[in-house]
Amino acid sequence: MKNNLLDYDLNSLTAWFAEMGEKPFRARQVMRWMHWSGAANFAEMTDLAKSLRAKLEEKAQIGVPALMTSQESKDGTRKWLLDVGTGNGVETVFIPESDRGTLCISSQVGCALECTFCSTGRQGFNRNLTTAEIIGQLWWANKALGATPKDERVISNVVMMGMGEPLANYENVVRSLSVMLDNHGYGLSRRRVTVSTSGMVPQMDRLKEDMPVALAVSLHASNDAVRDQIVPLNKKYPLKELMGACRRYLVKAPRDFVTFEYVMLDGINDKAEHARELLKLVEDVPCKFNLIPFNPFPNSGYDRSSAENIRVFRDILQQAGFVVTVRKTRGDDIDAACGQLAGQVKDKTRRQQKWQQLLVQQ
Repeated sequence: MKNNLLDYDLNSLTAWFAEMGEKPFRARQVMRWMHWSGAANFAEMTDLAKSLRAKLEEKAQIGVPALMTSQESKDGTRKWLLDVGTGNGVETVFIPESDRGTLCISSQVGCALECTFCSTGRQGFNRNLTTAEIIGQLWWANKALGATPKDERVISNVVMMGMGEPLANYENVVRSLSVMLDNHGYGLSRRRVTVSTSGMVPQMDRLKEDMPVALAVSLHASNDAVRDQIVPLNKKYPLKELMGACRRYLVKAPRDFVTFEYVMLDGINDKAEHARELLKLVEDVPCKFNLIPFNPFPNSGYDRSSAENIRVFRDILQQAGFVVTVRKTRGDDIDAACGQLAGQVKDKTRRQQKWQQLLVQQ
């Protein structure tokens, strides 16, 4: 079977070329062709000798996910469903803004963490994505979006906030981050690449040492009792441990704060008392808050917090001196908003079937 060169970062690609008796600069050339130029085959790599191109054709491929569907929202948000084989598809979302273009990338087919307010978590889990399938989303979107008239890339920021828990697919995610940050890959700044986690404490400590990029934590609750219910991972790594990991991460982080994401669920976590509890929880963790109005999906069992509750919650945090944003709901008309990504998952956990049985019983 041919090696997919999108599975390699510069170090591993250099080692692979060395095994073939080729010099290290060949790996840099091929990286630039694949990621700068979006080359999909070796024939395009015109500064490589024909004999090397023939050798690469024999031993390797540039295997990118195929497009299944493409949608564009009325607000300019774009969503692509990409085929990752055996009936599975993952969703990737591009969000254009006046000062940046952000690509939201998936790391798994489905998700195993079962956060109760997330449609990705509701549909079950199939497998981790390979490095090629992760970086292939950036490759594909870069190609689809093209460049500006000044030849600047449209994608300026990447967030690992799509389907899946990135730190549950640690090795492949870190290798993908290496390609994103490498000047022979996509040349993105560590400050412009964000990994979002639900709170996998040991992996947060590893990421701090291996590839410290900007960190976002899906917090969603101000106490363990609520978080145990809506983010089951909290039973393994409760809030005290999670806050400790956040403090440790900031020692090497490219930004001097953690972003806490907080989905606003009516009557669950959106009261003034929750906001005040939150202030005590994070008092020694430099942070900012991103409040996310809940994006409904069928049979979720939750409602979006009222605009007034969100305003009061935000004001309490702001008055204590924190930077707080209320996320605009982008792309919800094409189910591309936060928590709505569903992809196409052959569910190994049979979670969808269990949910249907539960709904029938009710």
